Amino acid sequence: MKAVVCEAWGLPDTLKVKELPDLQPGPGQVVIDVQAAGVNFPDVLIVQGKYQFKPELPFVPGSEVAGVIRSVADDVTTFKAGDKVIAFVPTGGFGQQLLAPAQALIPMPPDMDFETAAAITLTYGTSYHAIVDRAMLRNSENMLILGAAGGVGLAAIEIGKALGARIIACASSDEKLEVCRQHGADVLINYSKEDLREAVKAATGGKGADVIYDPVGGEYSEPAFRSIAWGGRHLVVGFANGEIPKLPLNLTLLKGASLMGVFWGEFTKRDPKGNMANMRQLLQWLHEGKIKPHISGRYKLEEAAQALHDMAARKVTGKVIVLPQ
Repeated sequence: MKAVVCEAWGLPDTLKVKELPDLQPGPGQVVIDVQAAGVNFPDVLIVQGKYQFKPELPFVPGSEVAGVIRSVADDVTTFKAGDKVIAFVPTGGFGQQLLAPAQALIPMPPDMDFETAAAITLTYGTSYHAIVDRAMLRNSENMLILGAAGGVGLAAIEIGKALGARIIACASSDEKLEVCRQHGADVLINYSKEDLREAVKAATGGKGADVIYDPVGGEYSEPAFRSIAWGGRHLVVGFANGEIPKLPLNLTLLKGASLMGVFWGEFTKRDPKGNMANMRQLLQWLHEGKIKPHISGRYKLEEAAQALHDMAARKVTGKVIVLPQ
C-alpha cells in the first residue's frame, strides 16, 4: 500500500509517498481501506514537531478518515469486513490503509458519502465541544468567530445557528466572508479592512459578544477580548496565526469574563462517552440538514504535501480532503 511518510521534522514539502507493507490487525484492531482523509491545521504542525502531540519518527500523518473495513482481529465482534466506518486516530490517515482500534470507530450512516464522513470528526467535534461543553452557548446570544471561513470556523457558525445564536463572522477577505454568509452567519466583519472593536460594538449595540470563538490567536485576540460582553466566554481553540497572544489579565476582571481552553483531542481521551454523545448529535444534525461540511478542495495522495501547504498558507476555506485510492 502507498502512504505519505514523515521521516524528519520539517515543512510539508519534505514528506514522501512510499510503498509500505499491507497492514495486519492486532488484538482489538481493524484495518481500513481509506477512501477519504480530512486535512486539518494540526497536521501542518505535527509534521514540523510543533504540536502538543509528537509521534515517533517515521510516521504517516493524518488523523480523520472514512473508509471500508478490510480485516478485523479475531477478538473484534463489533465490526466486520465490509463495514463503512469513520475513524479518528493520532496518525496514519494519509495512506491507502489505516490500522485503528475498533473502539475508535463510528459506523457511517447509510446516507453519508466518504468525503463528508472524513470532514466531520475534528472540526465539528472541536467546535461542538467548545461551544456546547465549554461555553454553554445559549439561544439568542451573540457569538463572535475569528477565522470564521476555516474548517472549525464554519463548523462553529453552523453549530451556533443550530443552537439559536446570532453569529458574527470575522475573516480576512470578502470572498471568505461570502462563504460564511452562505453557511448562516448573520453579521460579516472583514478585519483586514475594518476596526474589529468598532465593528463588534456596532454589531451588538455596544453590548459586546457573549462568546468569542478564537482558533486564530495573534493580533486579533486582544481586540476581540476587549469587545467581550459582561460575563462573556472567550474560547481559546488554537493559534492558526502562528503567534500565541499575551492578554492583560485585568481585562477578565473588568469584564467579569472567562478565558476557556479547548483541547478536543484530550477531551476525547478523558471522556470518550461524552465525545460519542456529541458525535451522535452532530450526525443527527447532519441528517436533518442543520450542518454540512464545506469541502473546498480534493487532493490525490501524491498531492498531500500541497494540501498541507495550502492549509498553512491559509488558502483553504472549510475542509480539504485527501483521496488515497
